[in-house]
Parts: sequence; structure tokens; C-alpha cells
Amino acid sequence: MSDATPQFPAPRSQQRVSAGGRKKVQLKPGRSLMDWIRLTKSGKDMTGLHGRLIAVTEEELAKHNKKTDCWMCIRGMVYNVTPYLEYHPGGEEELMRGAGGDGTELFDQIHSWVNYESMLKECLVGRIASRPKTVSEAIENQSGLKAPKQKLLNGTGNLDGFEKQSKNVPLRHEWFQTEDTITVVIYTKQKVINLDSIIVDLESGVLRTEVRQQEYSYILHLELCHEVQEAISVHCSSKVGKIELNLKKRNSIIWNDLGYPQELHNSYKRKTDRGLFYRKCTLLSKTDVSHDTRLLCFQLPPGCYLTISIGQHVYLKSNIQGVEVVRPYTPVLPTLYVDPKDNDLTCTNIYLMVKIYPDGLLTPLIDRLQIGDCISVSSPEGNFKHSQLEGITELILLAAGTGFTPMIKLINFALKIPSFRKLQLLFFNKTEEDILWRDQLDQLALKDKRFTVEYILSEPHPEWRGKRGKIEMSLCSEFLTGRTEELKTLLCICGPTSFTEQAVGFFKRLGFNSEEIHAFSG
Repeated sequence: MSDATPQFPAPRSQQRVSAGGRKKVQLKPGRSLMDWIRLTKSGKDMTGLHGRLIAVTEEELAKHNKKTDCWMCIRGMVYNVTPYLEYHPGGEEELMRGAGGDGTELFDQIHSWVNYESMLKECLVGRIASRPKTVSEAIENQSGLKAPKQKLLNGTGNLDGFEKQSKNVPLRHEWFQTEDTITVVIYTKQKVINLDSIIVDLESGVLRTEVRQQEYSYILHLELCHEVQEAISVHCSSKVGKIELNLKKRNSIIWNDLGYPQELHNSYKRKTDRGLFYRKCTLLSKTDVSHDTRLLCFQLPPGCYLTISIGQHVYLKSNIQGVEVVRPYTPVLPTLYVDPKDNDLTCTNIYLMVKIYPDGLLTPLIDRLQIGDCISVSSPEGNFKHSQLEGITELILLAAGTGFTPMIKLINFALKIPSFRKLQLLFFNKTEEDILWRDQLDQLALKDKRFTVEYILSEPHPEWRGKRGKIEMSLCSEFLTGRTEELKTLLCICGPTSFTEQAVGFFKRLGFNSEEIHAFSG
């Protein structure tokens, strides 16, 4: 296989979006995800090998590089994706970027949250012949047994034979105990750390901690040697770059060991290489926001600690007819008026504003959830950085439909800063009934003169007195009337990809540069 990694999406493809968005293409009728699931359940031979699995050499893989005969390798497994091409939401062109080669990096750049093993399991051809085995695989292949558990030695954070594989990890950890408590300390070697960068999950005696540092993540993942209570507290000492995890023992005994290493323990990896981690969250409440949109409140498990920053999203996951279906959603606030002292709510609850599509795959299931039901929710992801708001005195927000969701935290954050001078929201919808939280937006505009909102409808009632139409150059130009040079501006856009592409293009023609524009994925 070639060492050169092809760019993904392709530079002039339909899926590439200005300023970092993603795009779905219009598929032929009968080519939805549900149609693909039905096809995989039909018994049709999807590989052409009549159920056989084979070892595929790199030379053999390279031969299958056409739309009529397309194989792809993802993490050492080879798939015949020929039948899937017409069903791929990003279009055939994007999938062909990995044809006849290793598509792992291409996949991770765009679809790292998708469970391809579930989606393409009927297309599995076999394993790439030259993929090197991991240490654990080598042990299993030779003995027929799983690699044995290894204990983490008391207090030092070191593990003979395991820690040696992690010499280049820039973080380290150790642990201490009293008769009733366990304290795990992680030294980050960074003096600028905050609680937003720490994610902790304690469930069924397994402790998983992730510390995020820019594009990398440090993972501490252990099956604890003894039982602890579910609750966990997290403390961060920025001056010394130290994170403390405090656990309470169920029994007042002295531990000789902390625990057994689990997947990725003591690793320091790029975020794109670590995969997504999910936990089961419980539905606490569900209220109507509009005729087709719900506000759902999910409670994190008692042993989970995470916060979700501005602009980040989570993935919801469910198994539908044997296929793992995953969709991204941007967490919101319970209202536009969350007081700073109520921010603790975000450490235990996640609020999602979800539009229900009757013919959708996941949203009807979400809509059928009853209070007390659970669904898998991932750790937060996203490329919006808090530093983008530093020194900003004006925010211009363009939202279409549920593209309003990332704007909610932006609005709430900006208006709490006295130095913020101007915040404008241009909100695009089809009808008046589609406008989300209109009453709250109108009340906020009356309460805080720095905030203005304009509603633009594409299919208004005849009596509508506001603006009509869709995103266009003249509207963007009009929106900028009265701006002064002394304002430092950030433009944020979220909506369907065609909306985002047009808006970015229009504002660039109006003089905005790439650093002044952030496009959320719609």
C-alpha cells in the first residue's frame, strides 16, 4: 500500500465543506440506512465469496479499486464495500478514496464515531495478510487463551512488563489510601488545566479516566481490586498540574494493589485513535419545544464526571435490527436564562434538543423513550475552542432549524461578560411553528439590549410581517449594516450543509477571513 495518505474528503468533492463542516449527498430512492439494513438481512452474498473469509495480501487488495469491484481495509480487516457505495451518505466519490487500500485514516477523519464493524459485517472479506499482531493477540493465538491479567503495583503507578510499553507517555499517575478512601493522582505536567478536560467513569468496579490535552488523550483504565462506592469526586490543582480522583472504599480494608489494566490503560493517543467511549444515561424528562422537536434531559450515571463545553457535541447510540446506529447532537441548556450558580446541573444532566423525523432511524426511537429508560451517550467531541472567544466583543450567529442548538450556550456565555457589546442572531426556519424557543429569544432581546434576533421564514403564512426567503448575499449584507471597525467579531454558522456553505461564501465575500468564521457541522 502507498505510504501517501489521500486527502479526505476529496478537495473538490460534494462532501467537503468550507470552514470545517460535513456534507451528506442526495441518495437515490431506496438507499437509506434502513434500506441498507434490510439488504444486509436479505441473505444476499455481499462479498462474492459465499461466506468464506480469506487472508488478503496488499497486492490483492490493490486490484479491487473500481466502483464495480471495491475493497477497503479498515484496521486490518478487509471489506467489499461495492454494494454499499450507493448507500454511503457522503456519496460514492468519498468512499472511493480508500478503494484498494487502507482507509483507516480516512475513516477516522470523518466517521470515527460510526461502528463500521456493525454496518459492514456482511461485507467482511477477511483479514489483511500483513497486519502485525499485538502482544495480546500473539499470546491468544499461541495458547488459545486470553492474555493474563496483570496487577498495578501498589502506590507506584508502575507495572512490570506493561509500563515499559508506555515510556513516551508524558503523564504519570500514582495512588494513596487511608482506611476508608482511595486517592488516584494524575500529574499532567501542565499548569493550565481545567475540569472540562477531565472525563471520569466509574462503573461496576472499573475506573476509566481520560485527560484531554489539545489533540491527545491520556487514558487511565483499571478494574479495581476491591469494591468502592459509586460516587467519585474530582479536584484539579492548576498550579501544579495535578488531578485528584477521590473514591470511598466499601469496606475498611487495606489494599495491596490498585487494579488490573484494561483497554488503552496508561496510553497517550491522538483523539482520533482512541475511539468513542459511551455510558448509559437515564431519561429524566421530555418536553415539547415545537410540534416536532423535544427537549430531553438525561442523567449521567452516579460514577460519571464530565462537563460539556461550548460548541461540543455528543453521540447517541442504539442497536436497531442488529446494526449499531449513531447520531450526533449538541447539548443545550434547560433554558436561555441559566444562572451561573445553576451550572452544576451540567455536571449531572445532559440536555438535548432533538428534532423527530417520522421516517428517521434513530429519532423515532428517541421519541418513544419513557422516563427511566436509558440510552448510550458518548463523551463530548468537537473542534470549537474557548480561545476563539478571547477578546471578542461581537458575535454574529446564523442558525437554520436545529442548527440553533450550539448557539444556545454561546448566547448564554456571551451575555454574562460585561465587555461583550453586541450579539446578533439570524434565525432561519420554514414556518413560525418551527421557531425554537421564540418566546425566550424575544424576552431576552427585551431584557438585554446587546442582543437582537431576526427571524427569516422560507414558507411563511401570508400574514407574516417579518423577513422572508433563504440565505442570500443581500440579506447577509443587510445584517452587517451599522457595524463599526472597533468591534472584534466572530461569526458562527450552523445548519444544513448547503446553508453553511452559502453563508460562509457570502461572508467571505463581505470581507470576513477564515479566522473570523466558525462553521459547526449541521
